[in-house]
Amino acid sequence: MADTVICALRDLSVGVGAAALLPGEQQVAIFRLHTSDGEQLFAVDNVDPYTGVGVISRGIVGEVDGRPTIASPLLKQRFFLDDGASLQGDDHALATFKVHLDGEGEEAKVVVSN
Repeated sequence: MADTVICALRDLSVGVGAAALLPGEQQVAIFRLHTSDGEQLFAVDNVDPYTGVGVISRGIVGEVDGRPTIASPLLKQRFFLDDGASLQGDDHALATFKVHLDGEGEEAKVVVSN
């Protein structure tokens, strides 16, 4: 598993996705959210599994049953951010990635593992 420093935490806006490129040309969408469990970071595949287009980072953040979701901006399919599962009841899903902070405060580095 390789770790990639994406940005400083201060570079991520709360509730808005950001796209990044991991080694091997893997696109990832990163989300900084305020949840009932406090502030959390999520990283999922940026490529919409229904269309094959890298747009998930531009999707609409929401919540279902207390779990954060992302809706694709193209066809509006929704996915859970914590495990990538589709809310459409089919086999489409987003790959998820471990994300953590290296350091403290807004200057901490956002690190994604793939």
